[in-house]
Amino acid sequence: MSDPRYQVDVSVATRYLPEQSEPEQNRFAFAYTVTVTNNGQLSAQLLSRHWVITDGDGRVQEVRGAGVVGEQPHIAAGQSHTYSSGTLMATRVGIMQGSYQMLAEDGKRFDASIAPFRLAVPGALH
Repeated sequence: MSDPRYQVDVSVATRYLPEQSEPEQNRFAFAYTVTVTNNGQLSAQLLSRHWVITDGDGRVQEVRGAGVVGEQPHIAAGQSHTYSSGTLMATRVGIMQGSYQMLAEDGKRFDASIAPFRLAVPGALH
């Protein structure tokens, strides 16, 4: 969104969880840590999430729900909220992307997009 009042940026760091994975069963566990930074001029609350998870075979799973990890954080202008979560996939490589639905302090609802990011078992990609 180009309006400077509603500027929320999202960054993601991922890691493979071998201790929770069962490759012989096509079960690959990944953790991701998300930082939601309010670079806008107004405080905003994260109301809900929408994830699109695509595995290496092209299967798509959509996840929608209230908040993140049971919270609907208020993020003041210039502040960030960080949380960690995880997902399971049936392939060694996949992509996640999506959006957060936000509510600014002035009552305006807007989306904060989450750019696609890769989930990959180390060594799965050349």
